[in-house]
Amino acid sequence: MDISELHKIYQQHPVVTTDSRDCPEGSIFVALKGASFDGNKFAEMALNKGCAYAVIDEKEYDKADDERYILVPDCLLAFKELAREHRRQFDIPVLGITGTNGKTTTKELISAVLSERFNVLHTEGNFNNDVGVPKTLLRIGKQHEIAVIEMGASHPGDIKALVEYVEPTCGLITNVGKAHLQGFGSFEGVKQTKGELYDFLKNHHALVFLDAANEHLVKMASDRNINRLETYSSSEEAKADVEGTVISCAPFLKFAWKAKGTASHEVQTHLIGAYNINNMLAAITVGLHFGITAEQICHALEGYVPSNNRSQLTVTAHNRLIVDAYNANPTSMKAALTNFTYMQVDRKMAILGDMRELGAASEEEHQKVVDELKASGLQQIWLVGEEFGKTDCDFRKFKDVEEVKKAIAAEPIENHYILIKGSNGIRLFELPELL
Repeated sequence: MDISELHKIYQQHPVVTTDSRDCPEGSIFVALKGASFDGNKFAEMALNKGCAYAVIDEKEYDKADDERYILVPDCLLAFKELAREHRRQFDIPVLGITGTNGKTTTKELISAVLSERFNVLHTEGNFNNDVGVPKTLLRIGKQHEIAVIEMGASHPGDIKALVEYVEPTCGLITNVGKAHLQGFGSFEGVKQTKGELYDFLKNHHALVFLDAANEHLVKMASDRNINRLETYSSSEEAKADVEGTVISCAPFLKFAWKAKGTASHEVQTHLIGAYNINNMLAAITVGLHFGITAEQICHALEGYVPSNNRSQLTVTAHNRLIVDAYNANPTSMKAALTNFTYMQVDRKMAILGDMRELGAASEEEHQKVVDELKASGLQQIWLVGEEFGKTDCDFRKFKDVEEVKKAIAAEPIENHYILIKGSNGIRLFELPELL
């Protein structure tokens, strides 16, 4: 069966599931494989639960007399090709986003701005890998007027593989930083992989939205001779199409922005962190390109409230928590600490967890964070995890989050602003309810 035939079946049964525990009536089950599971083994179960078809890639699970089984050479490949075939049915703008930090927040801000005028399909949560991206593409419907697709990467070639299915008509890279170095091998590997989005956009004469103050991104665009650019920057020296400046962070970001030849506008956000101004300016630039008015843009940005453990302020009965516990790498950790240091609030405390997937650079990068902490002037600092445990410092150290929980129970913390940041695997997201 070729992909066009499979797509015709999908049009009659427009729900795909890859989880045999979730089988909506009349849906299509795709038997994906993982490190510890083989979806082929659950195909019959999925059909019995209500799926109309099961796409499999192991012949031993095929039943020749049952047309509900669709045998393909590779289920993941078929899944992605089905998503691309579906995406090609819609002649709408598709914005592709990647970057080391800020891509999920930027995706949400852009979607909020564009939703002032359009029916927008966007990536939910952080479903940005080779399974999540096809799932998002398959959700595009006749009602949608524009799509915003987030793409993540942890190994060379990841973005190149994703853009071939997303086929973006425009795009942006939020930034490039030191993350997933174990997979990329080096910072140069990060830039090369993220730059695969620029490669696709250049080859298809598509528009790039560029942070004109980011020297890495500017060079990456210049090296590829990209000339279809719309620029933004938080630095006046960059002479960008859209410029912005931070007014205050007390604790929420307030900033001013203006496009060339227009009046200035002020926006009071619900986001923590001066570094978020670049995400805001990206959303503004995209919005202006697609005809969103300045008033609509400000309305959208002021109304956006984060809810995903990113740049999020949580007010409890005892403290104010700056929760950024979804992910951490040297670049995002430095940005968070710099912002927290200069935040105009009293009684600050930081609970920081290990930064995962740094490979051979891990020891050096964790020590750099500690050295910055020594000069930060923060009143209390707790470090969590084995990597921070190896660093040279007198800060309080904890083996894991369970030890932190015991310390909080024994010594309740009150009336503090507390920055909570670490890689997801350290599980610092379990702390807010105790603080």
